[in-house]
Amino acid sequence: MKIALAQMNYLIGDFEGNRQKILDAVSRAVREHANLVVFSELSVCGYPPLDLLEREDFIHDCGKSVSAIAGCIDPDVGVLLGSPEFNPGKQGKMLFNSAFFLRGGKVRQVFRKSLLPNYDIFDEYRYFEPNKTFRLLEFGGRRIAVTICEDLWDEQPFERSFSRSRLYTVNPLETLSRQQPDLVINLAASPYAHRKQEVKQSIFTRKAETYGLPVIYCNQAGAQTELIFEGGSMAVNSRGKVIRRLAFFREDFTVIDLEELESADPEPAAEPVPERMKMVSEALICGIRDYFQKLGFRHATLGLSGGIDSAVTLVLASRALGPENMHVLLMPSPYSSAHSVDDSIQLADNLGIRYSILPIDHLFRLFRETLQPLFGDLPEDTTEENIQARIRSILLMALSNKAGHILLNTSNKSETAVGYGTLYGDMSGGLSVLGDVYKTDVYELARSLNNPVEIIPRNILTKPPSAELKPDQKDMDSLPPYEILDGILEAYIERQLSPREVIALGYDKDLVIKIIRMVDQNEYKRYQTPPILRISSKAFGAGRRIPLAAKY
Repeated sequence: MKIALAQMNYLIGDFEGNRQKILDAVSRAVREHANLVVFSELSVCGYPPLDLLEREDFIHDCGKSVSAIAGCIDPDVGVLLGSPEFNPGKQGKMLFNSAFFLRGGKVRQVFRKSLLPNYDIFDEYRYFEPNKTFRLLEFGGRRIAVTICEDLWDEQPFERSFSRSRLYTVNPLETLSRQQPDLVINLAASPYAHRKQEVKQSIFTRKAETYGLPVIYCNQAGAQTELIFEGGSMAVNSRGKVIRRLAFFREDFTVIDLEELESADPEPAAEPVPERMKMVSEALICGIRDYFQKLGFRHATLGLSGGIDSAVTLVLASRALGPENMHVLLMPSPYSSAHSVDDSIQLADNLGIRYSILPIDHLFRLFRETLQPLFGDLPEDTTEENIQARIRSILLMALSNKAGHILLNTSNKSETAVGYGTLYGDMSGGLSVLGDVYKTDVYELARSLNNPVEIIPRNILTKPPSAELKPDQKDMDSLPPYEILDGILEAYIERQLSPREVIALGYDKDLVIKIIRMVDQNEYKRYQTPPILRISSKAFGAGRRIPLAAKY
């Protein structure tokens, strides 16, 4: 038996486009003599459709698309694809998250998702009823356990102190194994996060070894707003060895011969997962590219300051969109150093990107003169710093408006966490590229992007970071060294440790209390940030819900 894995990049709600992708992949599978074609979770509509699932017309269109696909496929090939399904029962949620088996022009069998994730960015229990009936698919002389994403994640590798490794009382594969299947197929839409690829692989290899069954895993590829799906679909033999792995962050296709998969001497093992910063850069490039393509935009702008954050954002964006589709602004103030302008020009020249220099000295002076009757003899403070950032935002948004560009936000996660940024100033934009990347990782990412050819000028990597909004300003005037700051932030945000637990890691008590207070007090700023590309297990946005009006 030969199984085709079709790892696709879908557009949510594009039924015609998604349907054509599916039919093209089925046609290719037929040409390559596959018996069964497997697609990812909710492939008919794209994942995650969010509250579109609350629209009856949307669910009807999903059903029409499933029927249309069934009527167009070769009668001799079987197809497994994902779609929402109306719950035929009279109780429970209105929908199931289902996998449909198509053959001979009809839906032959339906398999429903049992374990519905309801943590971090996942909200499936809001929409779906969990499956409680387990049965196998019998096809091509094989007995197949069809599962959907979380159904194989009954054990969670959480790193947080307040969590459980077992979130569910049901183990779908354990239940299905009693019916003596020959293999496991998993349709998934599992988004990227640091180190998650290794976690996924360990889960699949452990399941394969525990039950003595090969595992075929088909994941979605591409980005949907802030969520990035890395693909990386794989085939694991019953001895827990990864035999085939599809590409990361793009569409891919392969045909797996089950006999060869289970042979005593299978083909060479799949390539290992790339190193972390390579994965991060590819994830962010994918996120930028798909955000623009799926919204129908081609061009981007950003403010190039001469600092590391805007430099890394520019390199990533130029690789995602092409340097010809970038137009950056250099907006020096009275406090900008000459080398910041020179470094920015060198970077733009290295990338072949158009730039314009718009000094803000005159505008800044006009703002201060206009506000002088209100401010009187009050001393200068962060107000004047924020005015500069907001002037730059006005210029960037004007170019964005006039030219039809999307403004890319360049704030990193460290700054976003502690509120080290100006609301309606440097926090503006249509997409935050680095909002889930800590400052120390921004430097590591820059070094990775500079390998093998130096693109980001060395001076940008070596000079002390500064907002350059007042004379001789340095980030360290307001913040601890980023190595310390990021350690505290990671413990508090990703691992969700209490202040006492963070202090117990060896950090200064007063500093920890100060940093955590800054994080908590600046929640209101994060409510107004653009969508942040998610690359960690706990990004700001939909996966971290903190009340604004709270005392704790």
